[in-house]
Amino acid sequence: MRSNPLIVVVVCFLLSVIGLWISPDALALTQIKLTDLDYHECPVELSRGNVTSGELTPANCFIITGKANNTSGKNVVDADVYGRIYDANNNSVYENRGRVGTIEEVPPGVSDFEIRISVAANQPTPLKLKQFKASGFAGRVRPFYYDD
Repeated sequence: MRSNPLIVVVVCFLLSVIGLWISPDALALTQIKLTDLDYHECPVELSRGNVTSGELTPANCFIITGKANNTSGKNVVDADVYGRIYDANNNSVYENRGRVGTIEEVPPGVSDFEIRISVAANQPTPLKLKQFKASGFAGRVRPFYYDD
């Protein structure tokens, strides 16, 4: 039995259009501009016993703060934050890694954010925060790992 190629093309086209029409908003990646970046040391209770990932090297705890500008008009969730962090000697704090953390929710407009990071204790401060940006979705795309 042979199928008509025209019918196959039309059915595939219709399925694609219907799939786009009913897709959730979570498929739309939203860019978020980050400004007014700064950092400060973590409170003692957050930094006690801090070690760097995969090693038993002591680490310092810092909180990066700034403003997130969401111009989409919708709540954005699970916004991944990317950027470069350098120590006082211009050495990369996170070699071969651009993702710094996640902002769980960014409402429309300008809002404050903060992200906790760990930096090896042997990397001198002040830290330099470069090329920071964020992107997220209008719906949850990750498991609810941060819910109770």
